[in-house]
Amino acid sequence: MNEDDKRGERKRARADAGGDHPQGPGRNGKPQRPNGPGGGILMGRPFGVPVYVAPSWFLVAALITWVFGGQLDRVLPDLGGARYLVSLFFAVAFYASVLVHELAHTVAALRFKLPVRRIQLQFFGGVSEIEKETETPGREFILAFVGPLLSLVLAGVFYLGMQAVDPGTVPGVLLAGLMISNLIVAAFNLLPGLPLDGGRMLRAVVWKITGKPMSGTIAAAWVGRALAVAVLIGLPLLTHTGVLGNPTQDIGGTETVTDALLAAILAAIIWTGAGNSLRVARLREHLPELEARTLTRRAVPVESSTPLSEALRRANESGARALVVVDGHGEPTGLVRETAIVGVPEHRRPWVAVSGLAQDLTDDMRLPAALAGEALLDRLRATPATEYLVIEESGEIYGVLSTADVERAFVAAMARPH
Repeated sequence: MNEDDKRGERKRARADAGGDHPQGPGRNGKPQRPNGPGGGILMGRPFGVPVYVAPSWFLVAALITWVFGGQLDRVLPDLGGARYLVSLFFAVAFYASVLVHELAHTVAALRFKLPVRRIQLQFFGGVSEIEKETETPGREFILAFVGPLLSLVLAGVFYLGMQAVDPGTVPGVLLAGLMISNLIVAAFNLLPGLPLDGGRMLRAVVWKITGKPMSGTIAAAWVGRALAVAVLIGLPLLTHTGVLGNPTQDIGGTETVTDALLAAILAAIIWTGAGNSLRVARLREHLPELEARTLTRRAVPVESSTPLSEALRRANESGARALVVVDGHGEPTGLVRETAIVGVPEHRRPWVAVSGLAQDLTDDMRLPAALAGEALLDRLRATPATEYLVIEESGEIYGVLSTADVERAFVAAMARPH
């Protein structure tokens, strides 16, 4: 039998630099890391969706505190060391604005009955992990547009606040900074390329025109890659020609290196996100091909006291690749784990009963043979296991589905051209 014991699971995600993405968190009341890489600290559950702060946020918060503190020293020199406390408050308030941006996506998704796994605040903004795609281009457009719209609304609120305070005071400087930062977040996310919100909007428009979601994804992804190149080349040029700030005399100085590094990071994020969007779209296009019936291994029923060597002999004779443990009435009670079989040396197999290698069969591990596509993946995610019992509508045993086989089917689907 195959020794591969990987679990096939893929995530669909939406990404932007204040946009959305696309892992299951724990459910106790303490700060914790969600499962998988790039977790964070659980901060709360607005609308029932967990919000995490990634470790990278602390790095960017320190960077914002340092940079904004230097600007405050020029604008409000009397603050002294307190300027860094004000800068830290600005960093927290800015990411609170990013959270509002993400919550806009989340509320829209929930309104369209799309499950949202979590929101994560990280280095370059935030991500909202929406588990399913929208069913129509109109909903896709709305879901993407509400984030930048809320950022623009926040910019307007901060602008109105500026009218009520003295511009030369701490509140005035903070409100001005938050207004500008929200305008930048909105403008950047409206750029028409994946994985930005503007890319999702462009995808929706092309989808509406052509009637093909994949055509919209391809168009928006390639525009996203073009944007990545433009950011890589254009951002440092704009900075040093004075378009995005004061012209710099020392082109080869530290500021040049910093601008180039920032441009490279942003370009890499956009390029990678565009590529991921293409891969996810390709996978979704091939999802209907993932059927429990076609991926299932033929199985032979064996009683719990059957020696492993005898069970394997029966399987080989019948051409089966899986073992199902049944009781005296022929009812399935467990599945013999493939990895457990591999771990038993051949000379010990006549003395090991299959019951010692079996995983108890629960109702959630019983899958209809007709299950396919996204419904199949949802069932596998809901009850993680290495093997599942596949049954016919009549209740008869059809075979055993291994997550290793699902994983290989995923890889094949991803490698196939659309």
